[in-house]
Amino acid sequence: MATFNSHTGVGAPLRRSNVDTDQIIPAEFLKRVTKTGLDDALFYAWRQDPDFVLNRADYADASILVTGANFGCGSSREHAVWGLQQFGVCAVIAPSYAEVFYSNAMTNRLLLVMLPRETITQLMDDADDPAGNTIEINITAQTRHAAMENVGRQQAKRFYSAARLAPAEREVVIRFLMDMTEEITLRDEPWLQGGA
Repeated sequence: MATFNSHTGVGAPLRRSNVDTDQIIPAEFLKRVTKTGLDDALFYAWRQDPDFVLNRADYADASILVTGANFGCGSSREHAVWGLQQFGVCAVIAPSYAEVFYSNAMTNRLLLVMLPRETITQLMDDADDPAGNTIEINITAQTRHAAMENVGRQQAKRFYSAARLAPAEREVVIRFLMDMTEEITLRDEPWLQGGA
């Protein structure tokens, strides 16, 4: 995934909570021996409906997915992250994420933004209107809707450090941060400076 410090793109409102990894990438597509070609499998069952949001012309170039709580729950599969990225999604905005999906996204540098439910609802309402469906995410400016900015920076720094840990250790740090940083709305450090 390309490094970026800010991104402006079309936001697609996926008004569903508890979207699991089998809905993101169905199990029948996991038999492929390469990472490629998963964009066609993304939300495969839902995309059979012509009215599904990602089938609509207004969202043909969507690069930001705005969705409900607990996104990426279910079984652990990196294919879900790969499929989103191959479809062109640079960032997902949701109230919360499943821990393993969050870890997979961090490892593969898919940006996850966490905002309060009421803000998500407003973003979805705005995105329903083609004239207002552009969203800007500015990582360099540390764009966030958090009351405790200094705490936010420290927790983001610790989260970035987790990327250098072994998988088991990383899970411990992620769990700690998920418990301790409800105020933090943008976890951004892995995307700065190329994730180095």
